[in-house]
Amino acid sequence: MKYIASIILLFTIFSYSFAQVTKPTSTSQLKGSGESSIPTSISLTLKPYKKTWVYIGSYYGKGKTLVDSVFLDDASKGVFKPVKKYTQGIYFVVSPKYAILFEFLMDEKQHFSMEADTAKKEDPIIKGSVENDIFKSYSEYSVKQGKLLSDLSDKFKVSTTKADSAKLRNEIIKQNKALQQYRDSLTKKHPNSLLSGLLNAMKQPEYPAIPVVNGKVDSLYPYHYVKDHFWDDVEFNDDRLLRTPFFESKLDNYFKTLVSADPDSIFKEIKYIMLYARTGKEIYPYLLTKFTNKYINPEIMGQDKVFVKMFEDFYAKGDTTYLNAASRKTIVERAYSLMANQLGNPAPPLDLTDTTGKTVSLYKLAGKFTFVVFWDPTCGHCKTELPRIDSMYKARWKGLGVTLYSVNVSSDKNTTQELKKFIQEKSLDKGWIFTAQTKEARDDEQKAGLPNYRQLYDVYKTPTMYLLDDAKRIIAKQLSLEQFNDIISAKLKAKQ
Repeated sequence: MKYIASIILLFTIFSYSFAQVTKPTSTSQLKGSGESSIPTSISLTLKPYKKTWVYIGSYYGKGKTLVDSVFLDDASKGVFKPVKKYTQGIYFVVSPKYAILFEFLMDEKQHFSMEADTAKKEDPIIKGSVENDIFKSYSEYSVKQGKLLSDLSDKFKVSTTKADSAKLRNEIIKQNKALQQYRDSLTKKHPNSLLSGLLNAMKQPEYPAIPVVNGKVDSLYPYHYVKDHFWDDVEFNDDRLLRTPFFESKLDNYFKTLVSADPDSIFKEIKYIMLYARTGKEIYPYLLTKFTNKYINPEIMGQDKVFVKMFEDFYAKGDTTYLNAASRKTIVERAYSLMANQLGNPAPPLDLTDTTGKTVSLYKLAGKFTFVVFWDPTCGHCKTELPRIDSMYKARWKGLGVTLYSVNVSSDKNTTQELKKFIQEKSLDKGWIFTAQTKEARDDEQKAGLPNYRQLYDVYKTPTMYLLDDAKRIIAKQLSLEQFNDIISAKLKAKQ
């Protein structure tokens, strides 16, 4: 596969890899966020480290990030004193070699002390923070319960009889309920605590008994109930959600299991979430970046429409201020490229020159289908794919009324000879139409300020392939050869 241009990654807010973090040159070089009415002061005693840098980090979406640093003195002591408050959430102390030692909660007051020894790092002493007293009790129970569930799961995997499997399954269900009951009792006892808020946000809804209407069971009731209540205890503008290891996984699970895969349904959900999250200083740009990266090059054909709609509703209305210049340019150019080749749209016109010097217009070609492939004779993957396309054409497509329209994207004059040699060596069918854009045509296009076919067809890699119907509407793109063949079969079957 040959890439004509690289897609520039969107801006990165934080580094997710500890190995890439540069050692700070002064205490508290890494800053927290949020205004502080009371000076933040978190003292740390971490034995046996002396005269060295140590860190605090936090979860950040699915990743982890360093947040601040302190230089320990001869007594293994240091004090974190950032200019601004840290965002509340689940944090951890990190060793000089970037190993996570223990977790703690960053509370609202942020005025407490921590003391630990690496010889017994699982038992840190935290004073002056009620939130961390609650968190310690919860951590001790959840670790114990987690080990029990893990052991039961291991036994279940190797169980050899149905009776044993059933017994272990019931015990796993029982212990999971015990864990949830403990969480529920904690949130009831400490309803205003940070941990309660995080646990409520993590909680998955459980549907009640399925109602029976006129003697019929509503089989869709569980789906609708869970979907309607999935975000009951979540406020999308709460930056604390990013400082947990579960929020983004819950978000991904929601889109995977409860949201239809069609672009309009996906964008409806994204728009709701983004409008709700807009006042979040950290979470809004994070989610905007997450959804953009997911749908700018989606895994499922046609979902790039989500990115186009995001561009129209967010970026085109001012949200490019979150981007650096290079990313802004990429976003804008990619959006305009994708606008021209959405599924169901008429394919952009192609009037290119074939190997005999004749201009061949895409829209003047006859056929029930037109298969368009943009390729480069010097591209190794193209040299493999074109013979495969030719074999498919000879074996099946030709008889189904498929027309092949090939575009050589290379601007190197020497590729013309390579192209002719390739056609001859591979014995490609005479039904192929091989075209390229002449330098004169390209220059005229640039002078007129017109978009080129690379932009119109989103050709940033080779080969890039499209399937058009008899009216030259785009019905498939960026699929494997076998998937294109399946699309043709499905379309023909639908017409019978």
